[in-house]
Amino acid sequence: MSILLDDSTRVIVQGITGRIGTIQTRWMLAYGTRVVAGVTPGKGGTSVEGVPVFDSVEEAVTRTGANASIFFVPGPAVLDAFLETVDAGVKLIVVIPEHIPVHDMMKMRAYAIEKEVFALGPTTPGILVPGKGKMGIMPGSLFSPGRVGIVSRSGTLSYEFGGILSEIRVGQSTVVGMGADPVVLTNLPDILQLFEDDRDTDGVVIVGEVGGEQEEKAAYFIMEKMTKPVAAYVAGRYAPEGKRMGHAGALIRGSAGTARGKEEALRATGAEILESPIHVARWTRKHNLRS
Repeated sequence: MSILLDDSTRVIVQGITGRIGTIQTRWMLAYGTRVVAGVTPGKGGTSVEGVPVFDSVEEAVTRTGANASIFFVPGPAVLDAFLETVDAGVKLIVVIPEHIPVHDMMKMRAYAIEKEVFALGPTTPGILVPGKGKMGIMPGSLFSPGRVGIVSRSGTLSYEFGGILSEIRVGQSTVVGMGADPVVLTNLPDILQLFEDDRDTDGVVIVGEVGGEQEEKAAYFIMEKMTKPVAAYVAGRYAPEGKRMGHAGALIRGSAGTARGKEEALRATGAEILESPIHVARWTRKHNLRS
C-alpha cells in the first residue's frame, strides 16, 4: 500500500509537449507510472512518448478515465489550468512549477479545499512510490521499497534522505514533496495524517526548513494524533534573519520561522531531531524500522 499514488492512479501531464514535460513523461513512464494522457491546447490529436495529447482536461478525462494530473506549465498559466482541472473532476493534482503569484495560490488553495481535491505544490518534486510509480521529477534510482515515509519541503533533501535510507537497506513507503512556497496547497499535518493512516508505513521522516510555520503545525498534529515514530530535520540552522534561503517560504522574520524554534516545537512532541541527515540511520535502528 502507499499514500496518494497507487495502481488505480491514471495520470494526465499538462504541458506534455514542452521540453520538460516531454522528458519527465518519458521518465515517469519508464518508472511504471500510468500516464494516460497529455494536455496542451492546440496540440490535440498528436502524441508524446506514445501518450495521446488532448486540447482540454475535460476531453482527456472523458476519453481516458484519468483521475490525477501533474503540471509542467509556466507559472502565470497555472491558475487557469488548475481551475480547469478541478472542474474536470480530477482529485489529485501535483503542481511542479515555481514563480506562481501568491494571490493565484490563495485562489487555488481555497478552490481545492472547496472541491475536496488533494493538491501538492507549488515548487514540489512531486510524489514517488518506490518501485511503483511517480508523479514528478524525483530520481527513482535513489529510492527503494519499504515502510518509512518521507515528507519534505525540499526536493533535493528528500533525495538525500531517500539515498541514505536505501543505502542502509531501509526502504520507503511513499516520498512526498509538499512544496516550499509561503502558500502551499496542502499543509504538513494533512500529509502526516495520510501516513498515520497507512498500515504499510511504520515511521515518518519530516524534512523541513527555516521560514513559515509548517513544522510548528506538524508539532501540534504529532502531539495530538500521531502514534508512529517521527524523525525531523530542519535545514537552515545558520540562516541569517531576513535572508531568503533558496525557497520562497524559507524566510526568517524576527523570531518566527527559525530552525531552533521549529526543532524545539517538534522535540516537545517526542519527535527525534536529526542534527544531520546521516543521523536518520540511528533513528531507524532505535525503532527497528526495516524494509
